[in-house]
Amino acid sequence: MIYHEVLVVGGGLAGLRAAIEAHDAGCEVAVLSRVHPVRSHSVAAQGGINAALGNHEKAQDDSPERHAFDTIKGSDYLADQDAVEILTSEAPVCIYEMEHWGCPFSRTADGRIAQRPFGGAGYPRTCYAADKTGHALLHTMYEQTLKRRIRVYEEWQVVSLAVEDGRCYGVVALDLRTGALEAVGAGAVIFATGGGGRIYGNSTNNIINTGSGMAVAYMAGVPLKDMEFIQFHPTSLFGNNVLMTEGARGEGGYLRNALGERFMEKYAPQAMELAPRDITARAIQTEINEGRGFPGGYVHLDLTHLGAERIMERLPAIRDIAINFTGVDPIYEPIPIQPGQHYFMGGIDTDSTGATEVAGFYAAGECACVSVHGANRLGGNSLLETIVFGRIAGRHAAGYVKGEGGEAARSGLAKVMARVLGETEKKVLRVLEADGPEDPADLRDELRETMFRTVGLFRDEKTMTAGLEKVHELRERYPRMGLRHRGRRYNLDWARNLELEGMILVAEAIAAGALARRESRGSHFRTDARERDDESFLKHTIARLTGDGPRLEYRPVTITRWEPKARTY
Repeated sequence: MIYHEVLVVGGGLAGLRAAIEAHDAGCEVAVLSRVHPVRSHSVAAQGGINAALGNHEKAQDDSPERHAFDTIKGSDYLADQDAVEILTSEAPVCIYEMEHWGCPFSRTADGRIAQRPFGGAGYPRTCYAADKTGHALLHTMYEQTLKRRIRVYEEWQVVSLAVEDGRCYGVVALDLRTGALEAVGAGAVIFATGGGGRIYGNSTNNIINTGSGMAVAYMAGVPLKDMEFIQFHPTSLFGNNVLMTEGARGEGGYLRNALGERFMEKYAPQAMELAPRDITARAIQTEINEGRGFPGGYVHLDLTHLGAERIMERLPAIRDIAINFTGVDPIYEPIPIQPGQHYFMGGIDTDSTGATEVAGFYAAGECACVSVHGANRLGGNSLLETIVFGRIAGRHAAGYVKGEGGEAARSGLAKVMARVLGETEKKVLRVLEADGPEDPADLRDELRETMFRTVGLFRDEKTMTAGLEKVHELRERYPRMGLRHRGRRYNLDWARNLELEGMILVAEAIAAGALARRESRGSHFRTDARERDDESFLKHTIARLTGDGPRLEYRPVTITRWEPKARTY
């Protein structure tokens, strides 16, 4: 058995920042990642990361308090306000830390970190590195990981979380290179495994974003929180859903329908193209649904008025993607875009330290729900969350290991890990040897199509009920699947089919939570219940896995300074 004091699962921004913090707190740390760390999905973030630095000429009186209010209003008042205040107060510290570590932020004329406007923000506070911000941040973070000689297990996939009597003892993981199953014990485990966008069709997400970390925790008895809140990005490239950053609108891009109209004046007359993502995405889809889109179902993101110099300086990757994938040069032509699934506001239920109800088990980043995003995340806050709460989770996990918790975990470690390893071996061999009639690729495709169609931008009871019934059917069909290839080395069919059960269970939690929430709030918009209902639903949804599916519970939202009010832009 392998042992580490702190084991971080996930090599993106949240995971690496947690590993760095735990290491610097004096713990022996390892990172386990299913891909090379700089291939993690954090690298795909484009537009920027929020912090109230006040560097923009229109933001000199910005503050963490104003950032907090914008975030809470953007969340449709479902965010826990104490956690949001931590997020925004820590933001400047984290940005300057990344700057001192060498992150190549774009600069103002006088050398300060440049900031641009983003949707739902009262001030231009989004720091950026052209339109490759995630790339710049992740490579900088990985350099710091290498500097500290933190051990990284590349191309390992976690299959099980070892939990007994309310305590976490480690994980069981599959080494994809060899096909060997390994028990990895730990004094504390931090999940930073990213989102689950590939549970949906039409997603901007990387193929590795299957929600596997959420699913592994959920199957080990850890509850999920607010899973019904799924963000659809307003601007993904028509045809393949590659992300077209919100920074394009932050730089002054227009949204136009087939009539040439800047239609956002009908939906958010003050904010226009910089309304929050839920409002903007629904506006675009409404234009398409009502016949004012282009044939096939898209509208235009028009940057032509910005000029070649500004596009080449501020949005070079967007231009490259548009040219390479659609043959459109945005200097001269508008870009065809449509809404695409983008982000999970919900995730593993944690407190503001990253701790879950299972002792020694923490989570951070998109796989976790603190909750700082509530019903709708503001652009620029996801990169910030990874660094702020990755750092906090790493610090608290180290404190747990150095205290009595670490000793208590080690006392029963060998016995628990042997039991979980044995149980997991049976599971993975059952999938490897499966020879049933169901094609797992068909199950995945049916799941994605069902989720996008029935629990998407617009929802109603009849459609969601049908969607949930379909997910139940897929759950019943999963054990009857077959596997094409039975080799163990780099058998990605095997690895992906191991994940499929968890994808179905997470989808079930999403659909059940959405069906039970009879209101419209943020990204959760019901055509049969169009108003927000604070009296009945100003609360978090908690999903616990049972043999019959998710059991839903509810928990109050933490209100500190800002009472809920009407949300207009």
